[in-house]
Amino acid sequence: MSNFNQESVLSVHHWTDTLFSFKTTRSPTFRFRNGEFTMIGLKVGEKPLLRAYSVASANYEDTLEFFSIKVPDGPLTSRLQHLKEGDEIIVSRKATGTLVIDNLEDGRNLYLIGTGTGLAPFLSVIKDPETYDRFEKVVLLHGCRRVKELAYGEMITEKLPNDELIGELVREQLIYYPTVTRDPFRNRGRITDLITTGKLFDDIGLPALDAAHDRVMICGSPALVADTRTLLNGRGFVEGNHGEPAQFVVEKAFAER
Repeated sequence: MSNFNQESVLSVHHWTDTLFSFKTTRSPTFRFRNGEFTMIGLKVGEKPLLRAYSVASANYEDTLEFFSIKVPDGPLTSRLQHLKEGDEIIVSRKATGTLVIDNLEDGRNLYLIGTGTGLAPFLSVIKDPETYDRFEKVVLLHGCRRVKELAYGEMITEKLPNDELIGELVREQLIYYPTVTRDPFRNRGRITDLITTGKLFDDIGLPALDAAHDRVMICGSPALVADTRTLLNGRGFVEGNHGEPAQFVVEKAFAER
């Protein structure tokens, strides 16, 4: 277990009967770039039970935060969902992932496209001052089935704009666009459909996606990833990865969970 730190749970928040998040202590030795994921889990007997989870907190914060679904028979989440303050989890000492702005070429607008718990890495990215240095507008798209699943909305719309470090940047540059598919709501529909029809851009007051100046990060369900990749490829976007920045990046590791 020398590759892991043991952290204590500080708080747990149950958003719905299928979604929860929790905060833990953070070892001073744990370093990560905003948007990366790490392996976390529990000791089951003498062996660690681990899954990949994006870090939802920013790399300058002194706590770690993770956002998870609940799977009743999931090997790990069936246990994690019962975490209480003071419980212990294990966290890998290393972080990795493609959803970092270093993997994107310079551009004008940054689109962060996530469904469900795929929002997690973008919560880290939108807290990063460098994100706002690199891009004029940052558009956070969060797609869910139900309105109640739109976690972190209050934090994004009320707390971040008043944050001492990044509040002014958030107020001037961040556009938050939540959308649902199964409930009445001001924004309805799948993210890819809203992009294809142009409704998204009418609503936010920006031109349609253009590989010349727009950059995109994607994290969510396999269907979202596949459909958005196809959409972007059809518009001339090139996928980037470690060491080869391009116009969009996809996270291939999922906290499933």
